[in-house]
Amino acid sequence: MGEKTVERLGDVRLGSEPVDDDPFALFARWFEAAEKSEINDPNALSLATVFPDGQPDVRIVLLKGFDERGFVFYTNFESAKGQQLLGAMRAAIAFHWKTQQRQVRVRGTIEVVSDEEADAYYASRPRGSRIGAWASQQSRPLESREVLETRVKELEEQYGTGDIPRPPHWSGFRLVPVAIEFWQNGEYRLHDRALYERADKDAPWVITRLSP
Repeated sequence: MGEKTVERLGDVRLGSEPVDDDPFALFARWFEAAEKSEINDPNALSLATVFPDGQPDVRIVLLKGFDERGFVFYTNFESAKGQQLLGAMRAAIAFHWKTQQRQVRVRGTIEVVSDEEADAYYASRPRGSRIGAWASQQSRPLESREVLETRVKELEEQYGTGDIPRPPHWSGFRLVPVAIEFWQNGEYRLHDRALYERADKDAPWVITRLSP
């Protein structure tokens, strides 16, 4: 297969620097900077999904990995966001790093991570979080906090000090981007915006400067 050609529509820059041909390399640099400057959760992102009737929904989740394939997060597939993601298999996410005065917006298709990826991440979680993945019927009505705490105690007794397997309803999603926008704050709200777009995950990127 030949090398993919990146098309630039005009002189696309963020500040005084031209943007990278690879949006994932650019994201990695911005994310590394955010990890050094943000006080809390530089990996926090807003995840936008839709109900079957088209009603939008949004919440904050944590990014747990990214590479050239996309952006990965984990959840209960029986939760509201899990059902919405499985129903539409599309989503959008946004990062905001206040101290860096930057945003990154991403939209694309959704795929389920492999069992191997999900098992490895689940095993890395604190034991209490692994118990919690079994105890919580996420997004569904809960009679009382006591009911949840009782369920946690039952599971702690059930598993003791042994291994806690990953629940079959708990795994990860990968957002495979078809569009990634990098936003850098500018004086007098004259921001720099660089948009990477492609037709699908195997297509080349087209890079465009957007008006503030």
